[in-house]
Amino acid sequence: MLLPFRVPVCCSHNLVLLHRCVRGFQINGARDVQSQAQQFLSRKVPLRCNTQTRGAKSRKTKNQEDEWRARNKTVLTYIAAAGVGMVGMSYAAVPLYRLYCQASGLGGTAVSGHDTEQVETMMPVKDRVIKITFNADTHASMQWNFRPQQSEIYVVPGETALAFYRAKNPTDKAVIGISTYNVVPFDAGQYFNKIQCFCFEEQRLNPMEEVDMPVFFYIDPEFDQDPRMARVDTITLSYTFFEAKEGQKLPVPGYSYN
Repeated sequence: MLLPFRVPVCCSHNLVLLHRCVRGFQINGARDVQSQAQQFLSRKVPLRCNTQTRGAKSRKTKNQEDEWRARNKTVLTYIAAAGVGMVGMSYAAVPLYRLYCQASGLGGTAVSGHDTEQVETMMPVKDRVIKITFNADTHASMQWNFRPQQSEIYVVPGETALAFYRAKNPTDKAVIGISTYNVVPFDAGQYFNKIQCFCFEEQRLNPMEEVDMPVFFYIDPEFDQDPRMARVDTITLSYTFFEAKEGQKLPVPGYSYN
């Protein structure tokens, strides 16, 4: 018959202490492991987050740079196209403006051409006398002697008149010249009609050659009906000669050049 085993009181007390120590060791060990793991994660995770953040920022910056470059290219393309268009318009502006001035008398340009029927049927305005003065200039590179044959004449609107300029080539070589003209005051240009003149036509003078160049013109009778011309009693017709060269473009008529 087996007798029940009893643990001595001192032994049971020691066992309780041992059990508590083991539990304390487990709890403290778990806490140490957990704190170490947290410290490890706190060191590693931010590094990964920072790396990912820098990568996102770098990609965003690169995309912005690409977008800015594309915009800059587009703007430069528009600027270049506008520049080319402006250059083309500047080359076309002079001849187009010259034709418009000749047709409308704008800028003091005498109206080119004439209405033959109007010349034959127009009635002179006898009580409106106008003094026409003449001026002659040459460009700095032009070596001709150029002057009007008369300083002034008196005409009335609706009456034709004839004047002369004289040009001489004092050099020892042939020179080709071409002239522009204007009328002052500018507003009177639309009423100053030239039937015949030497403007915009090449004139060749051999060495020491001298020629007379006629200007056949009239003042439109409507000049007397324009309120702007009420106080205009003097009109100046001015010509400027240039040496004609290949590829040279004449200045716009209606303006004086020295």
